[in-house]
Amino acid sequence: MAKILITGATGTIGVELAKHLITKHALTLVGRDFSDLPDDIQAKATIVKRDLLDPDNWNGLLDGIEYVIQLAGEADQDADFYDSLLDLNYKIPHNLYNEATKAKDLKRIIVASSIHIVDGYPDGVEVKTTDPIRPANLYGVSKAYLEGLAAYHAYSNGIESIAIRIADYKVSDDELDEEVDEYGMAMYLSKEDMNRLIDGCIEAELKEPFLIVNGVSNNTFTRLSNEEARVNLGYNPQDNAFEKKNIF
Repeated sequence: MAKILITGATGTIGVELAKHLITKHALTLVGRDFSDLPDDIQAKATIVKRDLLDPDNWNGLLDGIEYVIQLAGEADQDADFYDSLLDLNYKIPHNLYNEATKAKDLKRIIVASSIHIVDGYPDGVEVKTTDPIRPANLYGVSKAYLEGLAAYHAYSNGIESIAIRIADYKVSDDELDEEVDEYGMAMYLSKEDMNRLIDGCIEAELKEPFLIVNGVSNNTFTRLSNEEARVNLGYNPQDNAFEKKNIF
């Protein structure tokens, strides 16, 4: 049983990961409003209400924590730099890694990067983590900063990190409606496959202190390559959007 802290724990992915991990690990969930978090999760986890923009609110937050899953941040691809990206996608990760340099028990940080870091590639291209980044918006640029920050601290300060470029996360198959085209299906990431990927991020032994993997399901065509996650994390995605929609 690992001691895991999840930031942004009340968001869509955070809630589902908490449901998945709570039976196997000791969770600390950090956020500002837990009113929508299921009561059974709140009863089993340590709940911390805190504004992570304030550096002082990080003091001691990682004491005893072995793994951090960093989900807190702005998720809107159309977000403006000064309105929200600067605070949520630049300052919060900086505060996290600054505190991590003082955390004695910390083994690894898992950060939520995004498919938007390479969304400037033409449709139909399968992008590998080794391909040059090509953001299509400032949100994607903020994820390039996040990956750079994680790499800097990994190689300069020994803070092991994995960045997951999360594709189109779906909680339910009902979200694969008739309007989802083949390009949309190529970006599909099921809740179950995301859970499998996080398990691998927690359990794997890394060859290098920093790793980038793509978070996408086993689709007939995938916008992002799964090779890096398969090789380094033993990731074995089971879901396929094309099969779910009876295409191919």
